[in-house]
Amino acid sequence: MRRRSPLLPLSLLFFFSFFVSVGAETESGFRICAYNVQKFDSEKAADYRVMHTLMKIVARCDICLLQDVRDPSGSAIKTLVSSLSRGTDRYEDEKFQAVSSKSLGRSDADQQKYVFIYRTKKVSVVDQYQYQNKDFFVRAPFVVRFKGKKTAIKDFILVPLHSEPSRAAQEIDRLVDVFEDVSKKWNNTNVMFLGDFHAGCAYVTRHSKKSIRLFSGSKFSWLIGDKLDTTVSDETSCAYDRIVVHGKPFVKAIVPYSAKVFNVAKEFKLMKSKVLQVSDHLPVEVRLKSSAPLLQATPLLILLGVSVIVSSFLSAL
Repeated sequence: MRRRSPLLPLSLLFFFSFFVSVGAETESGFRICAYNVQKFDSEKAADYRVMHTLMKIVARCDICLLQDVRDPSGSAIKTLVSSLSRGTDRYEDEKFQAVSSKSLGRSDADQQKYVFIYRTKKVSVVDQYQYQNKDFFVRAPFVVRFKGKKTAIKDFILVPLHSEPSRAAQEIDRLVDVFEDVSKKWNNTNVMFLGDFHAGCAYVTRHSKKSIRLFSGSKFSWLIGDKLDTTVSDETSCAYDRIVVHGKPFVKAIVPYSAKVFNVAKEFKLMKSKVLQVSDHLPVEVRLKSSAPLLQATPLLILLGVSVIVSSFLSAL
């Protein structure tokens, strides 16, 4: 009788663990998020419950754009980033960092910042640029160029917009001018637009879309659809928050069907009243593919790999 190799079960376990880890990595991917955090200031940063929920939301993302940040001194964002990075002192590359615009707005009572919080292990900031044409926007985009360390598309540009509701259609249209400006400046057309565009309900109608170049331009892909709801309240159902990408290379670098609205209440099992303490908006997100070929393995390939290993093991019995 043939002796059973004692190494086979161990090998099987090793390879099975490997394929499972590959599948998990493929599922998580590189996540880019945008979240209107609704008047985030030092008072909110001092609220433990608000910060606990906000940290869980931001920590899911490798890059998270925060909007409606009312933090002139920067202390609230410093508290958030410090809390996210706490406990990672031994692993410097696991830390989070933030890059922020100055306070933007046309009145002293409504000064807001765009803030990108990013995971330094996976991405770095290459450059930043404050769009200068103040006639086009109430809060002109603060554009940041990133370099992904393990993403299929290495060099990409994020253009945020928190539109003025009454000017939403005009401001969304002007994002095309921003695209032309920054793509020429950095010789890079891998551009993603994201944020609270107010691109739904009464602010942007089916009729008004006809005059918006970001809608009509064939090279711009809207990843968050019109029928989705990016608000928390049951009384509204509007696709205000959006993600839009330019060009086929960027579209191909995105994990299919990964663009979605993250339902904070459902995923974290929270009452909506608790979620509303953080914001009346929900985060939107999308995942980028990894540059590592093995991490592009589909679930079918993973199952096939496991099947081959199991068959080999059984034949050796």
